[in-house]
Amino acid sequence: MKKSKKIFKIFLFITVFMVAIYGGIYLYAWMSPKLTVNSSKSYYFYDKDENLITGTDEWISYENLDQDIINATVAIEDRHFFNHQGFDYLRIAKALYNNIKSNSNGEGASTITQQYAKNLYLDFDKTWERKINEAWLTIRLETHYSKEEILEGYLNTINYGGIFGIENASKYYFGKSASDLSLGEASMLAGIPNRPSEYSPFVNLDSAKKRQKVVLNSMERDGYITEEQVETAYNEILVFDDKNDDDELNSIMYYQDAVIEELQAIESIPSSLLKTGGLKIFTSFDPKAQEAIEKSIKEDIETDIQVASIIMDPNSGAILGLVGGVDYSKSQYNRALSNNRSVGSTIKPFLYYAALENNFTASTTFTSEKTTFVFSENQTYSPTNYGDEYPNKEISLANAIAHSDNIYAVKTHLFLGTDVLVDTMKRVGVKTKLDSIPSLALGSQPISLIEMTTAYAVLANEGHKVEPHFIERIEDINGNVLYEYKATNETVLNKSITFILSELLANTSNPNFIDYTYPTSYVISNKLTRKYAIKTGTTEYDHLVFGYNKDVVVSVWSGYDDNRELEYGDSTTNKNLWADITEKYLEGKEDNWYTMPNNVVGVLVNPQTGKIANKNDEKSVIQYYLKGTEPSNDYNLDDAVPTIKYEE
Repeated sequence: MKKSKKIFKIFLFITVFMVAIYGGIYLYAWMSPKLTVNSSKSYYFYDKDENLITGTDEWISYENLDQDIINATVAIEDRHFFNHQGFDYLRIAKALYNNIKSNSNGEGASTITQQYAKNLYLDFDKTWERKINEAWLTIRLETHYSKEEILEGYLNTINYGGIFGIENASKYYFGKSASDLSLGEASMLAGIPNRPSEYSPFVNLDSAKKRQKVVLNSMERDGYITEEQVETAYNEILVFDDKNDDDELNSIMYYQDAVIEELQAIESIPSSLLKTGGLKIFTSFDPKAQEAIEKSIKEDIETDIQVASIIMDPNSGAILGLVGGVDYSKSQYNRALSNNRSVGSTIKPFLYYAALENNFTASTTFTSEKTTFVFSENQTYSPTNYGDEYPNKEISLANAIAHSDNIYAVKTHLFLGTDVLVDTMKRVGVKTKLDSIPSLALGSQPISLIEMTTAYAVLANEGHKVEPHFIERIEDINGNVLYEYKATNETVLNKSITFILSELLANTSNPNFIDYTYPTSYVISNKLTRKYAIKTGTTEYDHLVFGYNKDVVVSVWSGYDDNRELEYGDSTTNKNLWADITEKYLEGKEDNWYTMPNNVVGVLVNPQTGKIANKNDEKSVIQYYLKGTEPSNDYNLDDAVPTIKYEE
């Protein structure tokens, strides 16, 4: 008996203690400042021609919402929403039990309030810190706002297949306001947020209909509708708004996210305006550039591989188009901005710029064969060529660029000194810290796509450093200019050398360089209608292409988020994607290449050896040299070949 009383007292103490803690948390939340929940149309986005693209949201009040969309959302997302205080503990316990039973974490138990807190203030990382922050924000929302206010905010911010907010989604799918939805339409929309990329009727109508039936059955279960209404609504013929793919750029959300990120970093914009709005944001967005990227991805990508691409004006650093992934509705992670990956051979042009700056020429030769390099303290490095193919002879720098020869690159890197490439990358605007190691010549260290695109812009604009940017000007709602982008014009590279390098990079698609293997971009040469400087990069996990002319830089990355190895054909797909994007964007525009500087001369040479071409040569090309460094008939190439210690 005494033991039972003791247990009861302990249980009572624990219960009182937990209630006190629970009450204390909610009391503290009530005393904390009220969270700012923005319900205004804060941002108006304009393209480069100052045409309105979109506002951040088109908000609809709770009172104006169709009751069916309210009931459908609560029934399928959080049936106890109006009765709990932010957390559905029975649902949490059930989900925990089912996950333990199935040995997975596939079942979740987030309430509408929790999801709204995450949408407003948090990222999507699955960390304990994020979960704790989410719980605290949930409590604060429940403390300061009514259930109707929370549900209104949730419905106006949730993802409906790349379209955010119920009013936007209603107009996008059905061409009408969310106040005028039928039960069939409301139940279709309510089913989308659980898996936007699968349940959008524009993506998979069969899956969307199955999900709609689940929503309707949930509404019947909770007493919102009858069994007869379930059947009537399910069999209702839904008339979707006619979408013209040419006018709909779903991937614009990646660009818009990048604009908002840049906006938040501009110190001259008052924080009050960032929250409550009325900002008109004039961007460098070019609909033709965005369309070129999106259409090409749809046409060329058939697997679940991820893609990122950027189109930049090299003369200003303005980003004209950007895609951070294949499907924004499935993944909002922007791989163009945040995804630091190995850049492979696309780093080589900056190595060869440094080489040309240090008395190399297009005709400088090294022997390319399987090689083990020996450097300080008897350390060794044994790079291989792609496909383990080697010319096993002397090749010129021009040949090494055309075939992306790794042995030549490492020899050049070690001869110059491994710090030279690091310094060159800093000069062209790469801010990522790079180590002075032999493998850097082959792009072994990770750099973001945006940084590399900016670096290539310096080559494309003949030597001027640029800052990548999305925003050109910001005005308040009354037209007062709050911010205007001002470009710098710092010269960091030599114009004559960038001209020579651009000509060398144009050889990557030149059939005259077919030798022991094909030039790296030859596979897309039939697609190219104008001259480009192109460099590809291929690693086990990343495929990249950067290319440019005087007017544009286009970059493409493809790979897997989980670092799966790429297949052989993926490299060709990536090159075709670059060609299609670039050609689509430049269609109808003038072909614009570089004018040869006065201190540069062109010489007809043998593409493999770099020597002056003669009548016995089957192939010849014009290569460019600074005056006084061009080869002649009595030119001794051996004098230009540095000595490097290595073992064969």
